Amino acid sequence: MTAEKRIVVWGTGFVGRMVIPEILAHPLFELVGVGVSNPAKVGRDVGEICGLDAPVGVRATDDADALIALRPDALVHYGPTAAHAADNIALITRFLRAGIDVCSTAMTPWVWPSMHLNPPEWIEPISAACTEGGASCFTTGIDPGFANDLFPMTLMGLCSEVRRVRACELLDYTNYEGDYEFEMGIGRPPEYRPLLQNPDVLVMAWGATVPMIAHAAGIELDEITTTWDKWVTPTERHSAKGVIAPGNVAAVRFTINGIYRGETRIQLEHVNRIGLDAAPDWPTGTQNDVYRVEIDGTPSIFQETAFRFTDGSGRDAAAAGCLATGLRALNAVPAVNDLPPGWVTALDLPLIPGRGTIR
Repeated sequence: MTAEKRIVVWGTGFVGRMVIPEILAHPLFELVGVGVSNPAKVGRDVGEICGLDAPVGVRATDDADALIALRPDALVHYGPTAAHAADNIALITRFLRAGIDVCSTAMTPWVWPSMHLNPPEWIEPISAACTEGGASCFTTGIDPGFANDLFPMTLMGLCSEVRRVRACELLDYTNYEGDYEFEMGIGRPPEYRPLLQNPDVLVMAWGATVPMIAHAAGIELDEITTTWDKWVTPTERHSAKGVIAPGNVAAVRFTINGIYRGETRIQLEHVNRIGLDAAPDWPTGTQNDVYRVEIDGTPSIFQETAFRFTDGSGRDAAAAGCLATGLRALNAVPAVNDLPPGWVTALDLPLIPGRGTIR
């Protein structure tokens, strides 16, 4: 049996709060520290922060040096998005320089660090810190992440020819409490131009897996393009975040397209709705709330993955997908510990079957 890994978690937001109880019950991992950015959480028992019935004996702190002094095997980082890049880089490099590997869900452009849109000030400090500390840095996530890289690339390995590979997110956001108004324009008037409608921002935020897949397939893309569509609701719609009035956007559909020899050969597609009946002409899965991979090739392959809770908790599919995101980073720790120092991508990792999950 692999030796137990001592884990520090940074971040007790939506994902971190779900993952921490799973670490506490896991035979392979020991939670030795938890870092937070919110001053209101400092000093509180992590069990209280996560809504557990009893304290766990670990108190949240904003003191990164105290967490580094614990000498964990890894920092599992559930920090904010790349909108807070400077804060993420400042924190992560401290752990890397101290020789502590980092597995993160935050900086999704780091899924493929060599993507052309990654600015040098986002890449060079991490590279230098890895070299200085002899540590490794791995970033995963669903957007982009295993649903957009591990799944399609695994299935491509079953083909002799791939004419087009498409990875789709098809989700109902009715019960989702994450950020989407400013970023995606859901709930806003149709003339509102959301942040992600900007092609460069969209590719940076969610498109890093497109050049990763191209690299894995041994090709160099001609260009990466995007599309963006909106669906306006004719009726009032209710969600976990409030009411969307008639005439406002209640669904968005966008694509990120890897063009090779004049044709789209690699594509990411997102369809996000408020209500399953929204945008009825847009793609849906054979089930609700799925991640779908479609390969037009020899042979052609179609795979749908549904994340669900069957524990009676009532948590929805979006929450289940977020938990899977967090657990991908956690379960990667032993493999990342075994790799040479530097950047780690999905192409560097071995099969991670989830040691300790059957117990």
